[in-house]
Amino acid sequence: MTLYLGAQSTQFVNLRVTFKNSPIHILEKFAFSDMFNAHQYMLNSSELNECIILQTCNRVEVYGVGSDPQFENIIKRWSDLVDLNLDQVRDNIVVSQGEDAIRHLVKLTSGLDSLVVGEDQILGQVKRSLDFSRKNGFAGPNLNALFDKTIKIGSKVRILTGINKGSTSVGSMAVNLAYEYFDDIKEKEILLIGSGEGASLVAKSLKQRGMKFFVTSRTFERARSFADTVAGAPIPFESALEKLNENIDIVFISTVAPYYLLTYERISNMMKNRKKGLMIFDLSNPRTVEDKIATLNNIKLVNMDQISEIVEKNVGRRKKEIQSAEKIIDEEIITIKEMLKRKSSEPAVITIFKNADSIRNKELKKALSLIGNRMTENDIRILEQFSYALVEGILSTPMNNLRKEFSNNKNENELINLALKLFNYEKP
Repeated sequence: MTLYLGAQSTQFVNLRVTFKNSPIHILEKFAFSDMFNAHQYMLNSSELNECIILQTCNRVEVYGVGSDPQFENIIKRWSDLVDLNLDQVRDNIVVSQGEDAIRHLVKLTSGLDSLVVGEDQILGQVKRSLDFSRKNGFAGPNLNALFDKTIKIGSKVRILTGINKGSTSVGSMAVNLAYEYFDDIKEKEILLIGSGEGASLVAKSLKQRGMKFFVTSRTFERARSFADTVAGAPIPFESALEKLNENIDIVFISTVAPYYLLTYERISNMMKNRKKGLMIFDLSNPRTVEDKIATLNNIKLVNMDQISEIVEKNVGRRKKEIQSAEKIIDEEIITIKEMLKRKSSEPAVITIFKNADSIRNKELKKALSLIGNRMTENDIRILEQFSYALVEGILSTPMNNLRKEFSNNKNENELINLALKLFNYEKP
């Protein structure tokens, strides 16, 4: 999509490396270590007037606006910034421009380009990238308008479809099941065993629901570090096992231990002295809770396979909503194109109004000098307001019509130049 500002065109471009085209160990090499410097370098060296960089664990993307941006130059700058061979960068980067770049951004904010379809996290990540670029002056009027609009579309897609409904991570689903199982879950004692990625998803879900919990690992230092960065109250492993004897109501286990952490013998002996039941979620692969524990009285054991089955159903339901989401996106792309066309007509419209106001002011001063002292201050104020109203009344209709024509006309540059020539004004 090309926008015309007087005689100049402005092009939207996008360059990206994502989980779709590069494995994570390769993708990580494309990440920028200094985001401020990366924005500055792109703007100073690659024919871009505006720039927004989006960087997550699954993607690194550069969005830019320029009069005639050359992809090869931007790729070269990217290569310099991450110190990678130019051919390696070129082989991993996907490039888009115009409407294709805009459509990609809309699908991204709508959750259709994510590893987990419909996930909400990407919307916040896009907002933070926009805020960073806006705050530091890297994003200008074009990218600001485009990103503001696409963020709203992403929210609209989620409201009007079921694209983000239902948990799609094993960790969050386990927490949801526990929440549904207990009416008074916030009064329950919860223990999380593990400190890896799976455990962090459980911890984040518990934190979002305002639930307090203990976290432990095979080394206390790891548990403490996990609690500091994610959530939970750290507790030594042996102390945690002792709390199982009486206090703990719910256990989430997500580790890579090559043996059973909770054996039938240990839990069987423990349950002899307990006065209340215990719910255990084994989210480890391979399992770290002995299956036979499920036969004990007052024990509810939920394993990875059971949770994964529910998650897969949710993922399937989300995928069915893709068609509805894409229909909304198709409709919104049209409104974006109209918005950007109207926006790109504004410099010419502003120029015409400014020139007309300059003439108005000049003629008003001439008239007042001819009248001399025969007018009161109130008379002068009325005459000045009249001059403003006269210019506004004459120009408003043709300028509004120009905006409409610009939205519908394929020869935007020709139309703007004609309007400027008609009013005998210089190009903005």
